[in-house]
Amino acid sequence: MKILKYFSFLVLIALFSCKNNSEIIPELENIHAKLKSEFAPDKRVELFDINFKLKDNQLILEGETTSKKAFSILLDSLKKRELEFANNVRVLPDSAVGIKTFAVARNSVINIRSNPKHSAELGTQGLLGMALKVLDKKGDFYRIQTPDNYISWVDKGGIQLMNKEEIDTWNQTKKVLFTKNFGYVFTDKKNETNIISDITLGGLLQYISEDNQFYEVKYPDNRTGFIKKEEAVIYDSWLENLGSSKENIEVVAKNFTGFPYLWGGTSSKGMDCSGFTKMVYLMNGFIIPRDASQQINAGKIVDDQLNFKDLQKGDLLFFGTKATSEKKQRVVHVGIWLGNDKMEFIHSSGNVHLSSMDASQPNYDEFNKNRYLGSKRYLGIKDKMIIDLKESIKL
Repeated sequence: MKILKYFSFLVLIALFSCKNNSEIIPELENIHAKLKSEFAPDKRVELFDINFKLKDNQLILEGETTSKKAFSILLDSLKKRELEFANNVRVLPDSAVGIKTFAVARNSVINIRSNPKHSAELGTQGLLGMALKVLDKKGDFYRIQTPDNYISWVDKGGIQLMNKEEIDTWNQTKKVLFTKNFGYVFTDKKNETNIISDITLGGLLQYISEDNQFYEVKYPDNRTGFIKKEEAVIYDSWLENLGSSKENIEVVAKNFTGFPYLWGGTSSKGMDCSGFTKMVYLMNGFIIPRDASQQINAGKIVDDQLNFKDLQKGDLLFFGTKATSEKKQRVVHVGIWLGNDKMEFIHSSGNVHLSSMDASQPNYDEFNKNRYLGSKRYLGIKDKMIIDLKESIKL
């Protein structure tokens, strides 16, 4: 299939090989659109934004991309046309970030925004100890890419920049995983009023030592402190013994009951609908796509009759607007099926709570039942969009 698509790009190149400069740009834009559709269809996880213009009869390329392959094909098309052009396209990461092309979250939760300013929309969050790719820099903000490939901006105070050697060291060191919803890291073991920082569920710090009551830990910026052992566990041990079961999905999900809805939130400080499902699966050993409209593209289709009969506990339910002859399906909400005799699911809407698809139940959710689009199963499914942490993650 990829060979056929690449061949189609070459055909396009041949079609405009005899055109003059004034006719070149529309053809290049056509090739760009096809490359973008193939290599970077979702700008949330891959960038391929190239502009073409003529100045003094010279072709100029401007823009930015994270897809070296797509850009290479585009350049090949220009060379085959024997065009003279100025290449001002930035292939990220570039000199703006230098050798520090990685980072680790240094706060309990880092807020990752749609644009490089504090007033921009919250797109997602990262947890303490999360390893990140660094793509770009503007002022005090860095454009980063999270382990689920989500691309957005974080202020410099939230991260510790690292080079390849430093990130490899961080990834390979023994870690301590925080397992309570909220807590603190202390400066010493004797005085719990001296706090280095807060820490939330899923936070990771480097292991230094331990005694009967505390783990001694190190931050990515080399601060050191102590975490109560009753609130944490050695990460590798947790992962090895983790039972990613339907039952554990329910336990983790219900542990968030009553937590507030936060647009862009993916932490125990607040979560939107897909941030909630993402956190539940993270604490079951999986990194899943960020947004509901991305999550629906992963896993195995279940309940294609939309009658809830084929669902299992842990399946994701999706809601929104059904497709019509004029418009595509639009996914705007997601929850987790729990089933039982009450036909319940749990979701973040206003806050995290249980709702039912059974009209006889007091928590019947007629609104979401009427906009139900279908479900996907993640547990036990091999999918490149569902990252199993047990298979180890490498940036």
